Amino acid sequence: MEIRYASHPNEVKAFDTTRLRDEFLIERLLQADKLVLSYSHVDRFIIGGVVPVRETVKLEADPKTIGAATFLERREIGIINVGGAGTVTVDGETYAMASKDCLYVGRGAKDVVFASEGASSPAKYYLNSTPAHQTYPTVKAAISEASPNHLGSRTNSNERTIYRYIHTGGIQSCQLVMGMTLLKDGSMWNTMPCHTHNRRSEVYFYFDMPEDGVVFHLMGEPDETRHLAVRGEQAVISPSWSIHSGVGTSSYTFIWGMAGENQVFEDMDAVAMKDLK
Repeated sequence: MEIRYASHPNEVKAFDTTRLRDEFLIERLLQADKLVLSYSHVDRFIIGGVVPVRETVKLEADPKTIGAATFLERREIGIINVGGAGTVTVDGETYAMASKDCLYVGRGAKDVVFASEGASSPAKYYLNSTPAHQTYPTVKAAISEASPNHLGSRTNSNERTIYRYIHTGGIQSCQLVMGMTLLKDGSMWNTMPCHTHNRRSEVYFYFDMPEDGVVFHLMGEPDETRHLAVRGEQAVISPSWSIHSGVGTSSYTFIWGMAGENQVFEDMDAVAMKDLK
């Protein structure tokens, strides 16, 4: 498990491209038969990926890093499959996971095991985990069961549907909020006009992109913007003071996860287009 420390916005103003990527971009999350985890000091987020190809993979973490004997002793986790069919087994109960299915696992679960139905098209599990103060039940939801919200327009190249899985009106959790945004063909922009929310951090995971596709993820304070060139199946940590938006060379899908002071999806501080610099 790698560790990412929090950065003050005044420091980030002086970062070059390499430093910016080292601090905020997670480049190799999905690796065959490995559990890849990144621990961020921003709201104690853990971002991870699992691709079980030849064998099952168990959810584990260094007890020294998380200060607990098991991964979910004092944490909760959201899991979304972005690959082929598979299963996730939680303390002996197995959940079938199709593409874009979400599974929430609450605090206290001891054994979480990831598997694929076939090696030729393995499941690819993207993970978000946050500290939890109480236990909520393990719940699975398909994308058809998520709460959809249609936004944007073809004129503005941002026609998209937001699907909320883990939120106040859906799967219950302590603080984790998680969902997915699908852009329509011909739309490339997400979350523009942009916003910040000083009470919560957010992580974006981009996928469903062509091999040579790129998303230019915008970040930084509204009057000190920066960008990251992001490829498919990479994640960006967005601290609370930063905008988080992007434009791609084609349409794409991204998963968003939030944690912090509250779980109100609409709690955001809008940034006027004229104030962006």
